[in-house]
Amino acid sequence: MKEDYYDVLGVSKSASESEIKKAYRKKAIQFHPDKNPGNSAAEESFKKAAEAYEILGNNEKKSKYDQFGHSAFDGSGGFGGGGMNMDDIFSQFGDIFGSAFGGGGGFGGGGQRRSKGSNLRIKVSLELKEIVLGVEKKIKVKRKIKAQGVTYKNCSSCNGSGQVTRITNTILGRMQSASTCPSCSGSGQVVSSKPSNSDSNGLIVSDETVLVKIPAGVEDGMQLKVSGKGNDSAGNGIAGDLIVLIQESEHPALKREGNNLHYDLYISISDAVLGTSKEVDTVTGSVRIKLESGIQSGKILRLRGKGLTSLNSYSAGDMLVHINVWTPKILNKEQKVFFEQMKSSENFTPSPEKGEKSFFEKVKDMFS
Repeated sequence: MKEDYYDVLGVSKSASESEIKKAYRKKAIQFHPDKNPGNSAAEESFKKAAEAYEILGNNEKKSKYDQFGHSAFDGSGGFGGGGMNMDDIFSQFGDIFGSAFGGGGGFGGGGQRRSKGSNLRIKVSLELKEIVLGVEKKIKVKRKIKAQGVTYKNCSSCNGSGQVTRITNTILGRMQSASTCPSCSGSGQVVSSKPSNSDSNGLIVSDETVLVKIPAGVEDGMQLKVSGKGNDSAGNGIAGDLIVLIQESEHPALKREGNNLHYDLYISISDAVLGTSKEVDTVTGSVRIKLESGIQSGKILRLRGKGLTSLNSYSAGDMLVHINVWTPKILNKEQKVFFEQMKSSENFTPSPEKGEKSFFEKVKDMFS
């Protein structure tokens, strides 16, 4: 059974944001690989602390965890346990370590922070059904990777640190500043030998198929991150990320509004007068609904739970069926006679009940 995140950091559920951050920094320093070289148990504790802070240090994720526990992040959110690596931790939480390990927040080689390759961005178009159910997409990307046979050496300009220090004389005294090394772009290493088909950093363009897991309930314009699937970095740097931009394709019959779906159902005057049952297509299959006799145009029927699941909870939206009574434009002689007779019929004279809601009240109820 997975250990409780609060127990991992040694804090109570009522701990403040600053207390959680302080507890994580203490654990991170205690189990940091620089202080525990070759100690796999310490490295595992270090990863557990980082995973716990990734959830508890984020108010939204913390709220979900408090409500649903570890199940709130099965398959998404957080590091996902076994898939976590040191590069993820240091690139995301390096600032928390401060100057405890040379100010870099990394490990190995005197604590330098490893450079990161550039991110890649790609658009993915999703149908409404894929958004409702969630989907896995295989996406072909062109990314830069290290060429086979390329070798690197420490940069002579920064001695492998990735940073250069400058001292400037000012009226306040000597000021020291550090900046990214221009010779190696912060990687700390430069190419010593490379294949002829690679670029100046020893990288080549490669086609790769990336599996992207898209959770249910995403929205148009959202961005998902696939760690480590961007361009490689030269030397001992880490790869950038693949940023996936979600585009929602328009459905021919269903209109989305948040987590709710809207559907226009057209029925005949006869069906409205006598009542009937109709099959309505939802994203996941058809359902049969009963229409009572005397149903009015503008009536909204709510199919609970037939909308989209929220990204932030397990609750699902509804499908709202809008009833539209279709009035024929052309009548034959017999039909005209019938409706002429009905003009004087009391049953065909509009007489809305006092409890009948107006159109604006229905719209207000729909969004409340």
